[in-house]
This record gives sequence, C-alpha cells and structure tokens, in this order.
Amino acid sequence: MKELTYPFDAEQLLKKKKSLKRKLLEQMEGQPCITKRIAILGGSTTNDIKLMLELFLLQEGIRPSFYESEYNRFYEDAVFGNEELDSFSPDFVIIHTTNRNIMQFPQMTDSQEQITQKLEEEYMRFQRVWESLSEKFHCMIIQNNFEYPFYRLMGNLDQSDQHGRVNYILRLNEKFNAYAREHEQFFIHDINYLSASYGLEKWADPFYWYMYKYAMATEAIPMFAYSLSRIIKSILGKNKKAMAIDLDNTLWGGVVGDDGPENLQLGEETAEGEAYLEFQRYLKQLKQIGVILNVNSKNERENALAGLAHEAGILKAEDFITIKANWNPKDRNLLEMAGELSLLPESFVFVDDNPAEREIVSGSFPGVGVPALTSVEHYIQAIDRAGYFEVTSLSEDDLKRNRMYEENASRNKLLDSCKDYQEYLQSLEMQATIEAFAPVFMARISQLTNKSNQFNLTTKRLTQAEIEQMALSDEYITLYGKLADKFGDNGVVSVVIGQKKETRLDIILWLMSCRVLKRNMEQAMLDKLVEKAQAEGITEIHGFYYKTAKNAMVSDFYEQMGFARISPMDQEDEKEYVLDDLASYKKQNHVIKVQ
Repeated sequence: MKELTYPFDAEQLLKKKKSLKRKLLEQMEGQPCITKRIAILGGSTTNDIKLMLELFLLQEGIRPSFYESEYNRFYEDAVFGNEELDSFSPDFVIIHTTNRNIMQFPQMTDSQEQITQKLEEEYMRFQRVWESLSEKFHCMIIQNNFEYPFYRLMGNLDQSDQHGRVNYILRLNEKFNAYAREHEQFFIHDINYLSASYGLEKWADPFYWYMYKYAMATEAIPMFAYSLSRIIKSILGKNKKAMAIDLDNTLWGGVVGDDGPENLQLGEETAEGEAYLEFQRYLKQLKQIGVILNVNSKNERENALAGLAHEAGILKAEDFITIKANWNPKDRNLLEMAGELSLLPESFVFVDDNPAEREIVSGSFPGVGVPALTSVEHYIQAIDRAGYFEVTSLSEDDLKRNRMYEENASRNKLLDSCKDYQEYLQSLEMQATIEAFAPVFMARISQLTNKSNQFNLTTKRLTQAEIEQMALSDEYITLYGKLADKFGDNGVVSVVIGQKKETRLDIILWLMSCRVLKRNMEQAMLDKLVEKAQAEGITEIHGFYYKTAKNAMVSDFYEQMGFARISPMDQEDEKEYVLDDLASYKKQNHVIKVQ
C-alpha cells in the first residue's frame, strides 16, 4: 500500500488510519501471515502509537494483537504484573518511555558521587523492568532510549558538565546500550536519533504533553511507529536481502554508452561527481552487513563494465554477484536474477533513477522495495530511512553472505564441467554437521525460521526464546544442519523440529536455505532424524505440508523422501504423510560426509 511506503504523509496517515486498516485486513483475507502478541507498556499516552504500529506491521504481513498498559503504569505492569498481561503472554514487549519518565536528574548542588548514585538508581529501575519481563515471558523486549531534553539549562556546557541533563541522558543511554550488547533478546529503539532527525524542537513541543500527555508531537508518531516496526520485522526475518541497481545516472552521472567512461560524473572534481562517489561508498558499506549487490541496467555489457572500471569508482565489477546489462525489461531481469540467486523477488530493493522503470518493477512485483529517488544528493537518505536492511542481529552468516554467493557461482561453473549431476555432487567434497540445537546457533536458527519461505513445509515462525525452550524440552527432537564443501562453508542451512507424542514424532518444522537445494542435504537431515527417533523409541514419523503462496516447490517433498500420504487426496492445501517402518529404513544420503 503506497500510503504506508516511505516517505509517507504523516498527517494523512493519522487521519485515514481506520480506513487503511480495513483495506489492509481485506487484502490479507485468506493470505498466510505471521501473528504476534505485542504488549506496549507506556510512560505516556500510547494509543496512536499502537494504531500506527499496527498499520505498518499489517503492511509487512504481520498481524499483531495488543495489550496496552494504563497511562504511566509501565513499571507496575512489568515488575508486579497483572492478570490481563499475564494471560496475554506477549511475544514482544515495547517499553515506551522517554525523558519525561526519568525520575531523578542531577541538581547543581549534587556531588559527583550523588550524581553517579542517581544514575545507577535510575538504570536499576529500568533493569528491574527488563529482567522481570524476561523471566516471566521469555519474550523480545524493545526499549526506547532517551531523546535530548527540550531545553539546556547551561547551554553548551550541559553536554560536558556532569550536572547537565544532556550529559546525564547520554550516560544513561550508554548504560542501556551496554545491557543490549549483553542480552540477545533486548533491543534499543533509538529515539535519540529519531528526534534529532525529525527536529528536536518540533518533536518535543510541550503542547502535546500538556494537552494529551504525548511525549512527542502527534505528527511525529507515524515516523516513530515506522521505525519501531522496522525492528520487529527485522527480528521476524522480513528484511530485504539484495539490491538490483541501475548504472547510468544512478551509480554515476551521465550515460556511459553515449558519454564514454572518461566523461562520467564520478569523483571529487565536481559536486555532482562527489555525490555519486559517496553513494557508491554507502552501497559498498551495505555489503559489510550482508546485502547482496547486483546490477540491473539497460546497457551494453561492455559499456557497463567500462563504467564499473572507472578509476574514481569505489564499486567495481567484482563487488556485484550478478550483472544484468542488456536491453531486456528490468522486471524480467530482476526475476531471472532472483532465480539465479535462489531468492524471491520481494527479497530485493530495486534502485533506479527512472520513475517509469520503478513503476514497472513495483507493478510487476509489489513486494519489491522501490525507493523514490530524486536528486543524487538524497539517494542515501531515500534508501537508509526506508529501513530495508534494519539490523537487529549480525551473525557470521550475514557477514559472509556475499562470499557465499560468490562460492555458489563457482559451484555452478563446476556443474557445467561435469558429465552428470551425481559426478557434480561427488566432486563438491561436501561435509555436514547435523546436531541438536546448540546455544551458539540459536540466533541463526531463529533467523532461518523467520526468513525461509520456499523450502519451508509448515512455515512455522519462532522467536529465539521459543527455540531455546524447545531445545531444553524433552518433548522435542531438534536438529540443525551445517554444510561445507571445497568452495566454502554455507553455515547453518537446515532446521528440523519434531514433537514427540509417545511413539510418534510429528515434524512441526522443516526448512532449508534454497542455496543448498538438491545437494542431498535433505536426505542427510532425514537420515539423522530417523537415527535420533529410533534412539528415542519412536516407531513412526509424521510430516506435514501447509500450502502458502511461496512454498509450492516442496508440495511433494515427503513423497520424494519415501513417506506415504495419509490425508485425503483432494486436500491439497494441508497434507499429512507418515514414515512408519523405521526399523527397515535405509539411509538416503550417499554423497555428504556427516561428521
């Protein structure tokens, strides 16, 4: 829905929030979605924040239900609890506090020791909130940090002197940051940056506090809620993964085929060239957090490569996994690119200066991120503020994602040189580790459950807390699979969770990264699952397939793995299978060495 796409009209969103919600719910009718329970514990009025947050989450296919604390009861609800919150049992708790909720500020007569004591007491008050919620609900916690005060008693000295409120807030924020670094299920919502970006004077207009007990201007609420939704969607694996980037007047100024690479606007000699250079530098930095860069340009390939070889350019041909430089429609290029990378089109952000091209791609693939670019000096802001790549955890797999896709390209070259597919699999020299869930991989396992869509038989979404509980419970058999070969390590690529019911095991989750499809990892995982089940006295394994818009590729998976179908043949949306002769089961993997 365009009204909810950044940059949006905040005033119109506030006016039309009810009608927009109706439209979103109509669009989602009958479609698979993620459902989550979200508690908002507020130190100020939160109703419009809840309504705006709901819109942005519905837009992402996340259907929330809410618990909302009474005004300024965040501490009491968290520490002492109440029956309504307890029965609600939230998946997420948002602690909506601002500098209005700081109880102790330094006085000019306070000594350094008194100020330090106040700071520690204030921090410990919040820590009690976090730990009470974590212990009771094992949920994700999102805590606002504090925005700057709307006045400075000492002017510029307020920032450096220990008696200043600005100084005190900075120190308190850093204590919050330190806690976040040590707790994987705790996240900071950076309203200190948001308020500065929005404009502190407008953000902190006291009128809204005195009139409505809003800690920010009502016009700032949509931006606040949008930022908050980005954290939630990132935790739930709704981030984009890749970019498809135009070249002419996008990565550089000018048309390389007409102007020649030597005449492009790129470099520090001109203001325009410097702006393009900074944009390239920004894109290069995105690679560091695992964003996959690709070229999608109407160009002769030779000209495209000449432009990428520009001596002033930061991005070179080797920085891109795929380069589509041709005269095909760009939506077709993007679809081919997605197929080659084993990604869905909606995993992409399409970056192009031409509004007509943007309209074609967004019309063909509504889920693709299509930032509205204006002049080059605002390109970075258009992409960055949209939050396509919000980071809530940065795993080793994220950091080396580009290398993994480069290694996949090498595997594809090897496939072309082999006489048959079996020879190709043998030549990869694959080794796997398949074990019960281990603490070191919990974040990655949670990430996979929320990101994998194509090879995901039940599309069950799990938080890290839920996964950790399953790993500790005797009720479940859990397996993760890592796969490496002579080209590199793919990391954790497959997850299986089976729920024990006496002598029966129900596979409630089986997923795998599409980048290792058809390499016998499926068979290796089943071999290990059967082995574990036999050791637990299990005599039959049941598998389930729940149809979604994205997992058609595994609709017959269990039949291919030797399971027998037991659900009615005319029931295609939900199918059940059984493997009931485990004693005579023969291993199916013969090419991967399982350590």
